[in-house]
Amino acid sequence: MRRTFTLVLALLLCVNLIYSQNQRIVCDETCKIEAGFDTAQSKSGGNYAVVSPVGRSSVKMIQQAPRLETLEGKTIAIVGESFMTHVTHPELKRLILRNYPTAKVILLDEIGEAGPFPAPGVTRQRKEEFEAKLKSMHVDAVIAGNGGCGLCTPKETGSCLTAEYIGIPSVIIAGPGFADQAYYTAYNNGVPVMRVAVYPGAFATHTNEELIRNTREVLWPQIVEALTKPITQEELDRSASRDHGDLRDDVFYGTLDEINAYFKENNWSDGLPFIPPTYEKVNEYLKYTDYAWDEVIATLPPAHRNTTTWHVAVNAVMSGCKPEYMPILIALTKAMGDGNFRRTLASTHAWIPFCWLNGPVARQLGIDSGQGQINEEGNVAIGRFMNLAMMNLAGYYVKQDRMGTFGYPISWCMVEDDAACQRVGWNPYHVQQGFNMNDNTVTASSTLLWGNNMAPSTTNPEKVMQLLAWDITERCQFALGSGRQFTNRTILMTEPVAATLAKKYKSTEALDKTLVSVARRPSKERAFANYYANPGSEKDGGEHTLREYSAHIKKAEHAAMTDTPPWYDSEAAQISTIPTMQANMTAYLITGDAARNKMQTMPGGGCATVKIELPKNWDKLMEELGYQPLKEFYIR
Repeated sequence: MRRTFTLVLALLLCVNLIYSQNQRIVCDETCKIEAGFDTAQSKSGGNYAVVSPVGRSSVKMIQQAPRLETLEGKTIAIVGESFMTHVTHPELKRLILRNYPTAKVILLDEIGEAGPFPAPGVTRQRKEEFEAKLKSMHVDAVIAGNGGCGLCTPKETGSCLTAEYIGIPSVIIAGPGFADQAYYTAYNNGVPVMRVAVYPGAFATHTNEELIRNTREVLWPQIVEALTKPITQEELDRSASRDHGDLRDDVFYGTLDEINAYFKENNWSDGLPFIPPTYEKVNEYLKYTDYAWDEVIATLPPAHRNTTTWHVAVNAVMSGCKPEYMPILIALTKAMGDGNFRRTLASTHAWIPFCWLNGPVARQLGIDSGQGQINEEGNVAIGRFMNLAMMNLAGYYVKQDRMGTFGYPISWCMVEDDAACQRVGWNPYHVQQGFNMNDNTVTASSTLLWGNNMAPSTTNPEKVMQLLAWDITERCQFALGSGRQFTNRTILMTEPVAATLAKKYKSTEALDKTLVSVARRPSKERAFANYYANPGSEKDGGEHTLREYSAHIKKAEHAAMTDTPPWYDSEAAQISTIPTMQANMTAYLITGDAARNKMQTMPGGGCATVKIELPKNWDKLMEELGYQPLKEFYIR
């Protein structure tokens, strides 16, 4: 039954069931009224019966091997290279051999590690090699660590998952706040119980003496218990699957306030009010796509949930998107499953997902590309969908899988001004990616910051390029640019700025080639940032002096003596610099206020572009809604 209503008074159920293949069991209108619910009442602010917005996991849980009775005589691998493992792991080896003299300890450099556990159906050589060594070296237990950030915790958990899948007990070491991430990383990959030894603080803020003391007094007892205490029923119950019944079954019945509270309690909403996803409302959205309601659109990590057309529609309703946005949202869901988009989203550095549209359908539906665009109704709704999709479709949750230290702004949607690109003489982004001018696409990306809103006060294209190069070197991704040498970026510019640049640079490819050669950072700046703000495993450069580390950076990142960038006040004609850009890692978009000279650099993650598939009867559907025909918005 689709409706199961528990009322304080008598529950009246009038059953008039219609059965057909691939069709859901429904109650007729008489049943709804007698049960105390009708459409008119719900529209006037009464009670609603709502469906779930969450996809179901595609991963089956494994049956884990029993934990060890003792560590005596066992072969134990201690692996991982994140957050001060050069201090904690040798101490763990000493503790094992002191307390269990017949045990054997294998360290990282002898056996390696698995890295992030691959998604279902994906083969990763590093994981396969680690698994083979675990077997050939007859390992009885694995200790991995140290999980101290949103990216390294899943990476180190991957070694534990590889062990558990072949029947070897494991434990991961993680800092406060990352224990849940380790647990859910395991759960999402089919391991019901992940044991975690929690370190008391931030690894990189402790001295070597504190690290050793905490390893002895805090970590060691937890590790022994994790590897030897039998798995309890309580632990198994925590990860028991609750996926059952029809995807479209009602999951709750109540007032708006009650529904909002229920969804928030279940991590199904971002805490803001939303439109209740009733069965009838969701069905309205399905007529704007040719996909079947139960067709799997994408399987989205990290939860590896099968996201169907139905789930896309449910989250579309909640976000306030119009039904006719469904083709856009389906394509956006596919893009969110692309590894180029999602690779960094768990990080404590807080990559913020956003998207942009190209093609005539954005113009037809009135999704804005001009001044203040991300605050316009359609743009806001699509951004809200992306925010909800991160939770309900992909399984990202703040404090669990999204570990941004200071949190995240809400996602947003932009539109590139394809007509402005034509006027300037540049190809819009989707054409650069191989699509036709009048194809409709959505691109998912992410950024670490909204950027520095720069207004060039020059009509010299070379000077505008130099300003952009300077801005790029100042926005070298995370941690003062101490992470990867090269990063993806999205460059926003208004039409007047693009027109100035186009006087000299006849394409975005030509501009990109020039920026790759010009946007260089002094080696001393890079070395200083990487020495004192390294997000990895060592403090203060480890055993190296800053001068020694600088020499390492120059060699590793191909420093060269180049002309001193014009934005530096230096009498030296040349200085040592390193490149900050690689070709084809930057998206250039003409968008925003066409009456203003502005540009903005947003460093972040990669891009994933997907074609928007319109249903065959799109023109008829749009005519019924009062839109102009799609061809009226073509660029010829």
